[in-house]
Amino acid sequence: MANLKFLQVPAEFNTVGLSVVWIIVGLIAIYAGIKNLLDKENPSRIGTAVFWCSFGIVCAFGDWLPAKVSGILVIVMCMPPIFKRVKVGKVNAPEKSHTEKQYQKIGMKIFIPALTVAVFSLVFALFTNISSMIGITIGTFVAVIILMAYSPKENKPQVFMQDSERFLSLMGPLCMLPQLLGCLGGIFTQAGVGEVIANIVENVVPKGNVNVGIIVFAIGMALFTMIMGNAFAAITVMTVGIGGPFVLSYGADPVTIGMLALTCGYCGTLCTPMAANFNIVPVAILNMKDRWGVIKNQVLVAVIMLTVQICYMIVFK
Repeated sequence: MANLKFLQVPAEFNTVGLSVVWIIVGLIAIYAGIKNLLDKENPSRIGTAVFWCSFGIVCAFGDWLPAKVSGILVIVMCMPPIFKRVKVGKVNAPEKSHTEKQYQKIGMKIFIPALTVAVFSLVFALFTNISSMIGITIGTFVAVIILMAYSPKENKPQVFMQDSERFLSLMGPLCMLPQLLGCLGGIFTQAGVGEVIANIVENVVPKGNVNVGIIVFAIGMALFTMIMGNAFAAITVMTVGIGGPFVLSYGADPVTIGMLALTCGYCGTLCTPMAANFNIVPVAILNMKDRWGVIKNQVLVAVIMLTVQICYMIVFK
């Protein structure tokens, strides 16, 4: 795969590029905070503004802020959600008649901007050493240009800013969950949670029985991901606690086990509200009546996938 990297850039490019990306994210969040502060229809406009502005400052300027200042801002950011003071204000959503009219005009070409973002992300990941997050950002700007070309009179810059704020408000505090859960994985590893799990499992799994170790590892990955909401955070802890001492140390193929253990974690992702960006955000955006609707439709698929992957690991270990 390394031979496919046709474009190579210095590491400093990624550092600067990612800083720019996070500054853009932060400024959009700050815009959401200011807009909600000025929105008299928002019943909790001060709490909402404090949350979004704190979140935006940490995202945009966290690299240059002292650690203590960032920590204080994170605490301040968490206060409004704890006291349920983050609300959605006035929503300038397009009317159904306008949406239908635009669909008649654009048709299936509406999917081109979304595919553009995915294509840029894939191209940057496969053919360059530039961060795919930078690729997604560039793809987003290209998608914006395409949408402006579709309707130059209607799709003006302020429309995209308003829609960005609208979707952020619909997601609410859930948007910070992936970052917090990612940090939690590192904290668990440093705290030695993996070793604690290893001591518990040692009393259950017979030594040398790789098959039982694989089953416990796979199910543990799914369950721990359900708790943490992030398979990448879970796999570090679970590999230290179960995968390493009870599976890999007895000669199992690390490539097969590692790859499938991660996808076992994804089975847990399908079944938890902690994976907010997958299971809760769509409910909010689509205004679904059943807040558990997405998860309910994914549980059976997750169980089948988990079973198949356990069998695959046992056969091809």
